[in-house]
Amino acid sequence: MKAMIMAAGVGSRLDPVTQSIPKPLVPVANRPVMDILLENLSQIGVKEVIANTYYLAEKIIKRYSNNPYGVDFNYIREEHLSGTAGGLKKCQFFFDKKEDFIVLSADGLSNADLEKGIKVHRESGAIATIGIKKVPMEDIPNFGVVVTDETGFITEFQEKPSIEEAKSNFINTGIYIFNYRIFEFIPQNTFYDFAKNVFPVLLSINQINTFEIEGYWSDIGTLQQYKQSTQDLFNGLCHFSHSKINEADNGRYITATPKVNAKILGNCTIGCNCSFGENVVLENSIILDNVKVGDNVKIKDSIVSSNCFVGVDLYSQVIGANQHLENERINV
Repeated sequence: MKAMIMAAGVGSRLDPVTQSIPKPLVPVANRPVMDILLENLSQIGVKEVIANTYYLAEKIIKRYSNNPYGVDFNYIREEHLSGTAGGLKKCQFFFDKKEDFIVLSADGLSNADLEKGIKVHRESGAIATIGIKKVPMEDIPNFGVVVTDETGFITEFQEKPSIEEAKSNFINTGIYIFNYRIFEFIPQNTFYDFAKNVFPVLLSINQINTFEIEGYWSDIGTLQQYKQSTQDLFNGLCHFSHSKINEADNGRYITATPKVNAKILGNCTIGCNCSFGENVVLENSIILDNVKVGDNVKIKDSIVSSNCFVGVDLYSQVIGANQHLENERINV
């Protein structure tokens, strides 16, 4: 089976982190999300993957053209964004007629049982099968809701309904298994979206099945969800291979920098080639690569992107790359 990773998005909701890195390369525990996706696909026997690229495409292509996961990485460059379905249509040449394939969003962090999804999809004979996840009712207004019949086929979609209007607490995770027939429902050279254009038509002919994701799933597409996913990893909710979790007196941390002479509170991740002055405190924060922190600085509940100098305290801040923060000013 082949797979596609949708990797073209700009990732504006992760700004300013994505000013310097594309969303698929945003790291969780110092591992880009797309690393984790490719590793998961390889583990179930997927050896050929294609990605549609657009924003900072060269960084994605460079990282995965020669990857350690045993995956043959292919790609297209989109000159203009063409929507979720439009991006898939441009990759039609890659897939085999009459065959099924997997499509994943590049910002989806999950322990979904894809083999289960494939089995459910093939047994149903549906054109499309969507991975769905049960979420607390209070979270429903943030997601697209799916309503199914007793066989698991979708009967209705609700786009970010209120809690009172929601007919279900199952959401669309952006994990798809399609049959090649999906391409019959996507025109060429047209901006086309799964949710707005393709799924309504498939719904009308009862061709969208579902499988429930019982393991972990998170969309890291917003800054808050990105920070939460990192905390979920430390709390044992999310599982993928990463560097060891180091214990501190009052916290835990994952680091790619061998020597961390900072006080750690809560759960922190630290990238490579970072350095810390005297009396530095890090609390529940994400520090990316090549960050230098001055003396007597406390960074709490914050994200600091690569190649920054931090000489002032940060609380609930998100700092883009290549910033010099000193004397309570930000200088690019």
